[in-house]
Amino acid sequence: MTRNDIDFGTLAIHQEHTDGHHAHLAPIYASSTFTFDSVEQGMRRFSGEDAGYIYSRFGNPTTDATAQAIADLETWKILNPDGTPLRARALLTSSGQSAMSTLFISCLNAGDGILATPSLYGGTHEFITKMLPKFGIKAYFSNMTDADELETILKEKPEIKLIHFESPANPTMQCIDIERVVELAKKYNKLISVDNTFSTPYLQQPFKYGVDYVFHSTTKFLNGHGNAIGGVLVGRDLSAMDTYVHQTHKLLGVNSNPFDAFLVLQGIKTLPLRMEQHCRNAMDVATFLDHHPEISQVHYNGLTTHPDYAISKKQMRHAGSVMSIELKGGYEKAIDFVNKLQICTRAVSIGTVNTLVSHPASMSHAGIPREIRLKTGITDGLIRISVGLESIDDLISDLKQALG
Repeated sequence: MTRNDIDFGTLAIHQEHTDGHHAHLAPIYASSTFTFDSVEQGMRRFSGEDAGYIYSRFGNPTTDATAQAIADLETWKILNPDGTPLRARALLTSSGQSAMSTLFISCLNAGDGILATPSLYGGTHEFITKMLPKFGIKAYFSNMTDADELETILKEKPEIKLIHFESPANPTMQCIDIERVVELAKKYNKLISVDNTFSTPYLQQPFKYGVDYVFHSTTKFLNGHGNAIGGVLVGRDLSAMDTYVHQTHKLLGVNSNPFDAFLVLQGIKTLPLRMEQHCRNAMDVATFLDHHPEISQVHYNGLTTHPDYAISKKQMRHAGSVMSIELKGGYEKAIDFVNKLQICTRAVSIGTVNTLVSHPASMSHAGIPREIRLKTGITDGLIRISVGLESIDDLISDLKQALG
């Protein structure tokens, strides 16, 4: 059977890897370099004539096995126009930020522009607005919900080469209609990249709608246990991924290490099971908070009151496990609430088995000027919650006592 003949959960468990000793799990190849049988063999590997390994910054069996597993999940059951299975290549990186920077630096040159949504992870927003301009790359923003406005921007700014967004977005949970954006992007010959960290390929497969690149912070749901930092960049243009994208990856030196790659690979095996429980718990938490008198608004795309509920329903298996809430008391109430939590964990990041609660205005988005932060919906009283796998009764009891 091919990978398209089996269920997603089976594919997540039965990941391919090559090992001469027939190890059950992909081994950790803790080696900085790899030997050659002869100088001639080394020459062939450096020229690309032979596919063997050279140096772990260029490639490593453990990191490659993890990258391939993610590429297979992102393209599961997706077909090309000619009916053949879609193939993609993935590069494992040292963090989600390095996956993003590899993509932007490899695809954009001085004079190019990037169009992004305002609601982004703080590090992504800062990289686009503070780092890319140093390389002569212009940054533009659009919420991408109005097709006419988006088309106008693409007409007026021909230098835009790449369109990038998160869906759902961090931390406002805005969802973008991927299919509609891709349709316009292709009309104007633009590249599209999607940060799929919040969803994982189990909940959403952007390649299904024709995007060019997908990346993740593998630190989050793909790993699932908060014990490894990493990222992955997946591209459907195999030629680009094999040449200038891979070259950028090597020269930036942003490769993952084999041990963290191994941990991510093990986490992937339980991805469907974890995501199902994450989403069930999140729906119950969102419903509880949506009716609490101390909460003015719950941003969770699983609620029918969320403005992007229909879009989420269209392109996601479930609504995910991350939400944000607005407390009526503003900044002071938000800090008091987070400090009173007893079971939920006070920490940034998302996607671990335990529930993580953070205050974006003073934490993940503190580097963004307040006026810009407020325009994107990240208020002083906004709290982000990544719902974990604890007993739902315990979670709700903890939230209830913290809200007072």
